Amino acid sequence: MTSPAASLATTELGLRARLDLPRRITLLAAGVIVAIVLLLLVFITWNGVQLFVASGVPVAEIFSPTWQPDAGSGPTSFGLLPFIAGTLGVMAVAAVIATPLSVGLALFMAEVAPTWARRITQPAMEVFVGIPSVVYGWLGLTLLVPYLRTNLQGLGFTLGFSWFAGSLVLALMILPTITSISYDAFLVVPRDMRAASMALGTTRWQAIRHVVLPAAATGIATAVVMGMMRAAGEALAVQMVIGNRPVMPTGLTAPMTTLTSQITLDMGNTVAGEPWNQALWTMGLVLLVISFTFVVIVRRLAGRRIAA
Repeated sequence: MTSPAASLATTELGLRARLDLPRRITLLAAGVIVAIVLLLLVFITWNGVQLFVASGVPVAEIFSPTWQPDAGSGPTSFGLLPFIAGTLGVMAVAAVIATPLSVGLALFMAEVAPTWARRITQPAMEVFVGIPSVVYGWLGLTLLVPYLRTNLQGLGFTLGFSWFAGSLVLALMILPTITSISYDAFLVVPRDMRAASMALGTTRWQAIRHVVLPAAATGIATAVVMGMMRAAGEALAVQMVIGNRPVMPTGLTAPMTTLTSQITLDMGNTVAGEPWNQALWTMGLVLLVISFTFVVIVRRLAGRRIAA
């Protein structure tokens, strides 16, 4: 015969099972996160289109190369093309600089490095990730910009503040991101593929070149895209070395600006509801579209990786 205490315990367990509290809390937390993200998207989108809806600025005007938001200085023009081109240009050059270094380091850590070397490089990557962006910007401002201005003036670096300086700082910042994701991509390549290749008479480097790198290509591409996403949202470090000149990029040696840099520079000079302020929100919306594009690319690459 079941004791009253055992019956009570069974009843409590049944009640907990019916309530399934951990599952409900998890679903509630997920729902809150989704709701917050949706609210942010709606808020940014609503404010981003006010330049066209409330102020009547034609959508085509944002593709103009002229940025003149101050009505007191003459006819206004809200051309965002210099900032969009600057953002994409800085990201692209930073990726070109960082990708070979990052993939090479990841390959060294995964395929070549002895255990003691891997124990040094992995914590070093974690330290790189933890360095604040203002430190990178300050180093670029105090070391890189004066070096370019003093030693490479003959190549066109008359000021030092330039597209190249911004890309170089960004490349250093995204290097840990690309390295860590590429390292994981190399680790998931089955060891049997390496062994089978070397059993056919290939050297280690031939196996890496013809087996490991092609097998990890999708993961490497994902790493590069994630690094560019990191670069797209960076503001302070780039702002400190790029020159912040709202003109179309003309060369790696010329000053320019980006969407994030211009937002941080102008946010204190505008009044809410004015076209200038609305244009800054439009810049934020453009950044959101760029980020969404990268997310779609990453998901497609991940889908191909799983399918493979």
